Amino acid sequence: MRYLPLTPADRAEMLERIGAASIDDLFVDVPEAARLAGPIAGLPLHASEMAVERHMTELAGKNLSAGSAPFFLGAGAYRHHVPASVDHLIQRGEFLTAYTPYQPEIAQGTLQVLFEFQTQVARLFGTDIANASMYDGSTACWEAILMAARVTRKPRAVLSGGLHPHYGEVVRTMARFTKDDIVSLGTELTAEADDTALIATIDEQTSCVVVQYPDVLGRIPDLATIAEAAHAKGALLVVVVTEPVALGLIEAPGLLGADIVVGEGQSLGVGLQFGGPYLGLFGCREKFVRQMPGRLCGQTVDADGKRGFVLTLSTREQHIRREKATSNICTNSGLCALAFSIHLTLLGGEGLAKLALINHARAQAAFDRLTRVPGVSLLNNAYFNEATLILPRDARDVVRGLADRRVLGGISLGRLFPAADGLHNGLLVTATEMTTDEDIEIFATELGNLLVGVPA
Repeated sequence: MRYLPLTPADRAEMLERIGAASIDDLFVDVPEAARLAGPIAGLPLHASEMAVERHMTELAGKNLSAGSAPFFLGAGAYRHHVPASVDHLIQRGEFLTAYTPYQPEIAQGTLQVLFEFQTQVARLFGTDIANASMYDGSTACWEAILMAARVTRKPRAVLSGGLHPHYGEVVRTMARFTKDDIVSLGTELTAEADDTALIATIDEQTSCVVVQYPDVLGRIPDLATIAEAAHAKGALLVVVVTEPVALGLIEAPGLLGADIVVGEGQSLGVGLQFGGPYLGLFGCREKFVRQMPGRLCGQTVDADGKRGFVLTLSTREQHIRREKATSNICTNSGLCALAFSIHLTLLGGEGLAKLALINHARAQAAFDRLTRVPGVSLLNNAYFNEATLILPRDARDVVRGLADRRVLGGISLGRLFPAADGLHNGLLVTATEMTTDEDIEIFATELGNLLVGVPA
């Protein structure tokens, strides 16, 4: 919807009603030094709609988009093929214009979709239950830490060094206001995940241990061993999954001892979309259900014995007294959850496993070729579709150089962890079913040329 400006008469009438002489009077509380004294330098005062559209198109053309070059970026946002039928179905009016099910009796279709979504997430994560989605993966991670503190009545959460740094930033930012004690392990360029150091950090005051699976360097932590150590101290294991396609090939976290499993669902049904909107996933053990944030849709029967769906639990402040709420950021990402559910339904369990195998095979092909480039080696002993390469020079410069050669060749760990030492030569590379042999060969060739100084 476009909001058109009011007429001068309309503005004058509103100003008179509120007792202001002019529109400038509405800004008297803004310091004069912070106000614009005139037009913004270099910005034209006005242009036609066609001229603006042409100019913006030219600016957009300077970007190197995911679909226009060999693409090896990941780190929590993945480029997968989304079937056209997903977008077709979510754009039906019943779904696209519908909001959250505040009135369940007239939102049966929405509730049924969310019920199916919960079932899929619970099976994917290996948990007893899952909620109807959350805002995104990072805020779901924070919600899990809050939930663990409520369950254990302990104040301290330990974050693995393999947790995505953006997730860690969200956790530490929120903890400033709740006064929770957050212990973050450092990230090191080692072939194995930091399981041993993590276990050594657990004590009697630990509410939970947060582990990413696979972790941000692509390594596969030993969840069963970490879970055993956490439970021995009365702590919960929180597992973060940023690439749900991996669970088509590796064991579900809930089956390895995880108490709460959260993550980002963007890989299934949801495109990269400039970073959002994305989709938070949340599952846990059934005994913790009343401490779980968000909505929970349940199945029942009506007075005539017909199947129906209801909001079984809805523990946010919009639904219950604020002091009883478990969260105030547990937004239900309904449309993205629908896209996730449709995509996963189209795949089915067998299709998800095949997709995961293809992803792993593409990654194997990529790393086999890239490690033949002189000076390049692979950090990981094990990985799914993402792993870390060690380069003979700062990866930040390499990433920029590759982009100049029209290759989106991964993410430098120095960019992900700007304050950390010893990570600048690490390059995080991701391959999916969208990665072709030609992409891999172009990447390897341009990387080799760049490292020996051949001009672009």
